[in-house]
Amino acid sequence: MDDQHGNYRRIVAATGLTTYLWFDTEALDAAKFYVELFPGGKMGDVSYYRADAQRPAGSVLTVEFKLFGRPFAALNGGPAFSHSEAVSFQVSCETQDDVDRIWNTIVNSGGAESQCGWCKDRWGVSWQIIPEALGRALKGLDGYDADYAFRAMMQMRKIIVADLKPAT
Repeated sequence: MDDQHGNYRRIVAATGLTTYLWFDTEALDAAKFYVELFPGGKMGDVSYYRADAQRPAGSVLTVEFKLFGRPFAALNGGPAFSHSEAVSFQVSCETQDDVDRIWNTIVNSGGAESQCGWCKDRWGVSWQIIPEALGRALKGLDGYDADYAFRAMMQMRKIIVADLKPAT
């Protein structure tokens, strides 16, 4: 089949996409943490290493879970790879209370603060905990001054909606 530019495109019969997160030995703990943290999170199947594998037989291999209706899996693959800011998960929050609860839970459970709404959990996974109002503020909507909101955001760790406007 040719696309609009005359390039051949093969039809793919893919049925889904699952984000895999690599852990040393903490896949089950991380999956439980994420499922408890986000509303509607659900645990799925757990698979285990068999004999003659790189990990002890019976130890957790993978954990399937869902966040916001999307499939994820956590893999205990050993210490070869670690997480970095090159991949992050952005969580949109309706209210400041939602931002505070999620951010504080991640940071106060062994995580770390970063800049502009970014933080890391205790396993090094990067999260952006973003209030929906930030997008409107940066576009100059709803009475926000976009330049002021941008400068304010650049000074923040956790995004505080009230601080995106000058004090009156």
